[in-house]
Amino acid sequence: MVAVCNVFLLNLLLFYGFLAFFTLSMQLKDLKNGAQSYGIHETRQAPNGICLEKIGNGSYIGMAPHPDGSNRVFLWNQQGKVWIANVPEDGSNGVLEIDESKPYLDITDHVLFGLQFGVMGMEFHPNFVSNGRFFISYHCDKLRHSGCLGRCSCNSEINCDPATLPIDSGIAPCQYQIVVAEFTANGTATTPFLVESAKTLEVKRIFTMGVPHRGVYGGQILFGPADGFLYAMTGSGTHQGDPYNFAQNKRSLLGKILRIDVDQRNEVHDRGLWGNYSIPRGNPYNNDKQLAPEIWALGLRNPWRCSFDSERPSYFMCGDSGQDMYEEIDMITKGGNYGWPVYEGPYLFKQANAQEGSTSNSSSNSPIFPVMGYNHSETYKTIGSASIIGGYFYRSQTDPCLYGRYLYIDLYPDGIWSSTENPEHSRNFTSSKIPYRCARDSPILCESIAEDVMPAIGYVSSFGEDNRKDIHMLTTTGVYRVTRPSRCNYHCPKERSVASKPAPPVSMSRKLWERAEHYALLISSMLLLLLNLV
Repeated sequence: MVAVCNVFLLNLLLFYGFLAFFTLSMQLKDLKNGAQSYGIHETRQAPNGICLEKIGNGSYIGMAPHPDGSNRVFLWNQQGKVWIANVPEDGSNGVLEIDESKPYLDITDHVLFGLQFGVMGMEFHPNFVSNGRFFISYHCDKLRHSGCLGRCSCNSEINCDPATLPIDSGIAPCQYQIVVAEFTANGTATTPFLVESAKTLEVKRIFTMGVPHRGVYGGQILFGPADGFLYAMTGSGTHQGDPYNFAQNKRSLLGKILRIDVDQRNEVHDRGLWGNYSIPRGNPYNNDKQLAPEIWALGLRNPWRCSFDSERPSYFMCGDSGQDMYEEIDMITKGGNYGWPVYEGPYLFKQANAQEGSTSNSSSNSPIFPVMGYNHSETYKTIGSASIIGGYFYRSQTDPCLYGRYLYIDLYPDGIWSSTENPEHSRNFTSSKIPYRCARDSPILCESIAEDVMPAIGYVSSFGEDNRKDIHMLTTTGVYRVTRPSRCNYHCPKERSVASKPAPPVSMSRKLWERAEHYALLISSMLLLLLNLV
C-alpha cells in the first residue's frame, strides 16, 4: 500500500513539476517579448535618418530635466541666466513655454563671460525635491569679481611657477578662475521644487581654482546616479598642446575628472584642498598616493559633455575635444588614464611646445583609448575644424530604432553619430553617421535649403535630455528635439507597434522575473521531495 502511494505521489509531482517548468518557460518568453516590444533587445535595425522638430528659438548652452519628474526643464546660457521651461508633448505642435524676462536665476554679475568662459554646468542635488540644493560651475575674474580668490593651479606642488608663465592677451596667470558654487531654491520654501526663482546669493563656495591660460577648461558637473558624489570635468588649460603636462601630472587637477563629496564637508584649508567638500573613500588615491585625492580619471584635453547611461550607471561617457587630428568619446572608469597629451585619440601626439621639467609626477599608466570617435578629415572639409559634443544613450520610446544607441555630434554638424556596443559590456562600439531632417510639421519652421538637404541648425553647443528621456539639441539657432521618424518619412518598423502601446511600467521586467523565480523555486522543492521519496 505504501509503495502504491509513493508511485501515485511520484506521478503527481512529475505532472506538477512539468506544469511548473512549462509555466516558467512561458514567463521567460513573456519577459523577452515584453522587453523587445519596447525596443529593449540586442539587435536593432539601424535607423536611416533622425527626425527633428524645432521647439524653441533661444540659444542655450545647457539643459537639465526638472528633478520633480515633470515635463519641465532648466535651460541656461553662458552669460549666467537660468530659466524654467515647459516641454510640449511630442507631436502636439507645441513649443517651449519659457519667459526669458523672468529667469529662475541670474548670476551674470558674478560670471566671466567669453568664448571659453561663462556658466559651463548646472546640476541638482539628488535630494533637490526636498532640500532645494543645486550647483553651478562658472568662471570668474579676480580683478572684477569679489570672492574670486582660489589658489593657482600652477604651483610648486606640481613643479609649476606662475611667475614663469607668459601673459596671455593681457591676462595674468590665474587671474581667471574656475568656480563650483552651491545655491538654493529659496531656503524658506517647504516645497523647493515648486519655486519659480532661486536666491542669487551663493550658499557656499564648493571649489575655486585659478587657471594658468585662456585655454580650454571643460566645466561640466554631474552627480553620479549610483554613488551620489559630484563629478567635475576640467580641461588641460591650453589651446595648443599641454606644454606643462597638466593632464598627465598626478598632482594637477587640470585635464581630469574629479569626484568630490558635497554632503560631508570638512575644514579643508588645512588639508590643502580647494574648497568646502570632502574626499570619497573610494577615490583612486587610496591605491596611488601620488594622485591628488580629488582625481577620478586623468589624461583628458577638454571633456565636453559627459553623461551616465540611465539604464547602466557604470557607463560613464565623455566627449573629449581633440586638437589636430581626432575627436573622441571615452568610457570613464576609476583611475583611468585617457592619454592626453601623449596621445590624441588613438594617435601618438608630438608636442611642439613642451616645457623642460614639465613631466614631474607624470602618470605612467597605460592609456585607455577611445571607444568611439572620428578623424578631423571626416567632418566638413570646408571648415577645416572639429569639436566633439558628447551625448547620451538614447532611452526614449519616441524613436524605437534609436533605442540603446549612443548619440554624439560635432560643433559643426553634418550628421549625428550613432554607436552601438556588440557584444554588450565588451567596450567594442561601432559608429555610423546618420543624416537628420526637420519634420514638415515642425512647430517652428526649420531653415532647409531643400527637402533632402539637412537643415541649417547652426553650431551645436550641447545635447539635453528631459524626463521622458527625449533628446534635444541646443544650437545657436534654437532647440531641436528628436521626434518620431515617420514625421520625416524615415522608416522605423517598430514605431507603429511602440506608439500603440502605453509606456512600459518601470517594474515590468522585475515582476516577470519575480514570477519566474517563484516557479523556479517550486520546481526545486518538487525535485527535493522526489529525491526523498525515491
